[in-house]
Amino acid sequence: MFHLTHNSTPEPAEPALKLIFMGTPEFAVANLRALVEGNQNVVAVVTSPDKPAGRGLQLTASPVKQYATSVGIPVLQPEKMRDAGFLEQLAAFGADLFVVVAFRMLPQVVWAMPPRGTFNLHASLLPQYRGAAPINWAIINGETQTGCTTFFIEQEIDTGKIIFQETEPILPNDTVGQLYERLMNKGAALTLKTVRAIAAGNYPQIPQPVAETPRTAPKIFKETCQINWQQPAQNIRNFVRGLAPYPAAWTMLGGKMCKIFDTKVATDTTHLDTMQTVGDDPRILSDNKKYLFIETTDGWISVEDLQIEGKKRMKTDEFLRGFRF
Repeated sequence: MFHLTHNSTPEPAEPALKLIFMGTPEFAVANLRALVEGNQNVVAVVTSPDKPAGRGLQLTASPVKQYATSVGIPVLQPEKMRDAGFLEQLAAFGADLFVVVAFRMLPQVVWAMPPRGTFNLHASLLPQYRGAAPINWAIINGETQTGCTTFFIEQEIDTGKIIFQETEPILPNDTVGQLYERLMNKGAALTLKTVRAIAAGNYPQIPQPVAETPRTAPKIFKETCQINWQQPAQNIRNFVRGLAPYPAAWTMLGGKMCKIFDTKVATDTTHLDTMQTVGDDPRILSDNKKYLFIETTDGWISVEDLQIEGKKRMKTDEFLRGFRF
């Protein structure tokens, strides 16, 4: 009896692209981890230099450096991206593709280096919300949808050809902290998908449409976070959500700076007549027990969660037990 056998050797798999990953904060770590755990060949990481942090101002590595070191990936930390020594080190890795997530602007001498290009993950649906703080501004502006975009870096910031986009709903009670977590995980999966598509040579390159009413996402500073009470209540609630828990919206309360983390638009105002005025400009009402209301241009905001200067964060009823206007 004869047995037929098939001895054909399977085709060898295409070698993984040699990647260099560039990023700094926790948002970028999720993306780097997705590449490592997805068996991609990350040959080096570029991140920011160690910086003083904490009360002792000890030099502290970025979250990306900490993760890269833990999995044995070489780390480069240039002070200047155009430094000749850094560029020589970068080129020596012979990377095919650079992946950028939450990092500084790159000069052309860097992003044009790898033969497969350099792509960036951005936490918005480009061309909307170009800039440093897209997640914050999407909530502040009352959007109901955002997402992530991978695109090839070109000369103008956040304007390159789109590779992939995925949407993410913004829920009515979302804070920037909650949306950040979801976009971080969605973005990590999208980064891995993009690398695999580029490796396979099968990916779109879609020119960004020209937005009729482009929304921008500039960097947020302490001054940006001060609440302007001369607005409708819903706008103020969106502003608070878009900055919570960090860096947090703030106002002056009883002569002290007060961060506000959660508010509600007051729909039932019948019991406000029983409260006393405890501040003006803006007008503030309180029963000094459970409730704290601040006037807006079209009604009242109920403050639910706050932190007065020099104290811990607490709910309003707890705050009022120890604070008198």
